[in-house]
Amino acid sequence: MQKLLATSLTLCAALVLASAASAQEGRYPTKQIHLVVGYTPGGATDIVARTIAAKLTEALGQPVLVENRPGATSNIGSEYVAKSAPDGYTLLVGTIANATSMTAYKNLGYDTMRDFVHITQTMTAPSVLATHPSFPAKNLQELIALARKNPGIYTYASSGNGSSPHLAGEYLKLRAGIELIHVPYKGGAPGLADLLGGQVTMSFQTALSALPHLKSGKLNVIGVAAHKRMAQLPNVPTIEEGGLPDFEVSSWNGLFAPARTPPEIVNRLYEVTTKALATAEVREKLEAQGAEPVGQTPAQFRAYVQAEIDKWAKVIKQSNAKFE
Repeated sequence: MQKLLATSLTLCAALVLASAASAQEGRYPTKQIHLVVGYTPGGATDIVARTIAAKLTEALGQPVLVENRPGATSNIGSEYVAKSAPDGYTLLVGTIANATSMTAYKNLGYDTMRDFVHITQTMTAPSVLATHPSFPAKNLQELIALARKNPGIYTYASSGNGSSPHLAGEYLKLRAGIELIHVPYKGGAPGLADLLGGQVTMSFQTALSALPHLKSGKLNVIGVAAHKRMAQLPNVPTIEEGGLPDFEVSSWNGLFAPARTPPEIVNRLYEVTTKALATAEVREKLEAQGAEPVGQTPAQFRAYVQAEIDKWAKVIKQSNAKFE
């Protein structure tokens, strides 16, 4: 009898603990959430993060705070999140850099596929190939012809070694068979400033940052690195139309959590984030900056990130680009 009573008490205790754990999961979140951005405030990724954070705050009932941890092409912030507790309170706004860095850096402090749960892709924005108005080429074929005639003369700016604009330039060189001089900057803003000033010839820019300057005529746009034209620039051809098939370079953002984050929390974050992306307010804000909301499932997002890693690994290896 005593043995039966002890067993019953043990089972009851287990049920109470399980119920408490379930209740705890159901209450997520119970405190503020940190949304880490691996770049400085005011950039494209930061703008998107703050737009989404405001909607998540409303949906979750707890503050979602954007925390900027810039440096090393976003790898400082990424490593910080990868090593954070997998409890849903420290998340990363990941970017294409989390795909390119897998090959670009030998001693990366994290693994994009192993150390994160992929929650959802939040947005995509095609890159545009922009030039200073003084550059005589007005379309892709003229640019290629000039570069072939004057190898190693024209320059292209990037936001740093291993960044998306850097690899986009290497991709263009490989596909077009031309020589350009890479000029890396410590961030997108100084590179864009020198492009506007004519100190560099061209640069792949995110549509989010370049669109105002393209519309004002301070920059020329040679082509859009996407499979279709941009609604904001309907008269600008794609680079595919210019003669380089399947030339696609998109800047993207997505929500990542540390590996081993409980599935219940991941699903909750996926649901509220995709609902936020579907709102007219968020869609209008993103589209005004040349971006599109996405909202992939975790499985779809994980597959997309792996495809991006594979794609840019080939470009890095074929171009023999150096980053460290």
